[in-house]
Amino acid sequence: MSERITLKRGKRPPLQRAKPPAPRARVKGPKSGRLMAPAVSLGAAGIALFAAWLYQLPDKLWMAAAMGVADAGFEVKNVEVTGLKTMSRLPVYTAALDGASDSMLLVDLDDVRDRLLMLPWVKDASVGRRLPDTLAINITERKPYAIWQYRGQHRLVDTEGAVLPSDDITRYAKLPIVVGKGANTEAANLITLLHDYPAAAKHVAGAVWIGERRWDLKLKSGETLALPDDYAEARAALGNFVRIDRDSGLVDKGFSRFDMRLADRLTVRISQNDKKPTVAQPTTQPAVGGTEI
Repeated sequence: MSERITLKRGKRPPLQRAKPPAPRARVKGPKSGRLMAPAVSLGAAGIALFAAWLYQLPDKLWMAAAMGVADAGFEVKNVEVTGLKTMSRLPVYTAALDGASDSMLLVDLDDVRDRLLMLPWVKDASVGRRLPDTLAINITERKPYAIWQYRGQHRLVDTEGAVLPSDDITRYAKLPIVVGKGANTEAANLITLLHDYPAAAKHVAGAVWIGERRWDLKLKSGETLALPDDYAEARAALGNFVRIDRDSGLVDKGFSRFDMRLADRLTVRISQNDKKPTVAQPTTQPAVGGTEI
């Protein structure tokens, strides 16, 4: 195990020891002894565990009690994992078993959870003990939300902009493509906006985050729609664009750019050629050296 933890405990109150109980008669007979040995062993382990907690034993005795519990069968032997849909189980097992001890008493559940939360696909995790020998783990995975194009590479991201490793990003080719520095963390705001205006969203091929402050929408027919900095103003601009396009027709009419950065006007630029700007589509491997819009 590559990572080790140090258990620290606060000062405990003075021990108040109870008088030991009077000895009891032993059960005679080889058959009874053989049948009851496992139960007696596990029962003794449970008593040791309870006594260690009740009397707040010093560290050395606490460790001895914990190891005794492990020897009696209370040792991590199984890891049950639920909630996985995309990610591999192996990193989860590695995180679960990378602690300082296999004793069920000494497994630090918070420490296990912290290691799980460091995995890129894990959004949340819960960890519990299932005696005598099982750790139960439930994973909430991050959900792919958009494809982020930046510095010639395509990366899968979730709603928070977290990058999700993927061996085959083409599986997610239908997700929206956002381009530029910081576009990954702003994608959720844009996609929410577009969901409210499906008449506009159906024309959008991708979006470029300009100057880390506003969006240029790249339309499938080749035009660019420049939106204002503020999202409330961008929402109003998109609504106006949908209305004007419905009433008068704007898309695929020979224009190259619609500028709606100012609230009281729409400025258009006529196309000088038939070349249409495109958003590079993701390939099986992250794009390297591709042209960004």
